[in-house]
Amino acid sequence: MARLKISGLKKSYGKVPAVRGVDLDISEGEFTVLVGPSGCGKSTLLRTIAGLEEADDGSIEIDGELVNDVRPRDRNVAMVFQNYALYPYMNVFENIAFGLRARKAPKNQVKDQVQRAAEMLGITSLLERLPRELSGGQRQRVAIGRAIVREARLFLFDEPLSNLDAQLRDEMRSEIKRLHQDIGKTMVYVTHDQIEAMTLADRIVLMKDGLIEQQGMPLELFERPATRFVAGFLGSPAMNFIPATLKRKGTGIAMVFDDGAALALPASRKASLSGSVGRAVLFGVRPEHIERSRKGSARPGQARLKVTIDLVQPTGPRTYGTFLLGGVETVAELEVHDVERPGESLALLFDMNRIVIIDPETELVISHSGT
Repeated sequence: MARLKISGLKKSYGKVPAVRGVDLDISEGEFTVLVGPSGCGKSTLLRTIAGLEEADDGSIEIDGELVNDVRPRDRNVAMVFQNYALYPYMNVFENIAFGLRARKAPKNQVKDQVQRAAEMLGITSLLERLPRELSGGQRQRVAIGRAIVREARLFLFDEPLSNLDAQLRDEMRSEIKRLHQDIGKTMVYVTHDQIEAMTLADRIVLMKDGLIEQQGMPLELFERPATRFVAGFLGSPAMNFIPATLKRKGTGIAMVFDDGAALALPASRKASLSGSVGRAVLFGVRPEHIERSRKGSARPGQARLKVTIDLVQPTGPRTYGTFLLGGVETVAELEVHDVERPGESLALLFDMNRIVIIDPETELVISHSGT
């Protein structure tokens, strides 16, 4: 296992900055996921850690050793690529063993380590096959097996599942998570898929425009985002954002929208928001925090609103209903038969304990479920 420390890292391609000053400290044995949209700098950061790109400024330390000028092969880092990078004329055994043979490992050690990796990944029966005889998921397992036998101090994954179909991605996510539990190595994983990030990570590092927007445990970012970008990036379907104004309603405070609709805030938020009455804000609510109102179903902190559903999207286990709130299309994640067809009117309950309130000018979150 290894500790990875990055300080002030910068990398540009010509005049285009890719990484603009990143500080990151990853503990031994931690599974860290770098996530963000295309072009945010996550893959460049990973390749710079591996030594495949040279940093323009800043430092990279592995177990306290400065490695900026250390060749990739001497950093003792294993990397799994998006395109598998298997040797087409070598069978699975030889592909996995290649790095060991290159380091002149004893024959018995090569055999034992390849066998162990194959058993761990469930590919023992494939050792004599060539890559062209394998499925995409099997090829990715071989690529991971080649990394495992390296006994590297740091494992790097560059969008390894992006070429797989949805079912295989689900399977391989489980395999990679189980692999980390079994071998306990420090891993850094790059993806643009927020579902992968949430399910795999001990810690998520969410990047935007070459900088870290927010980092922390998956549920910390999901429930307590720092910015509109974080709130909107994590979650599927994405969070709804509707312009509103904070106004006094009786002894409380409510969100009042452009169409006149109002949703009362819980009393627990009154103290922290009393100084913001009259302020224009963005109201953020996740689709799963909106449900159909049934007799006696309201819980403390929920606010009721009658709406007309204008789009129905059944998924099997759930149904997504779209309606207008404040002139903005808003999505609710409902139970299967809550709504059958467009045009239906129904009462919805908004969990106001779980909403986020955002400053529309700075896009910073001024109130979330923890405040």
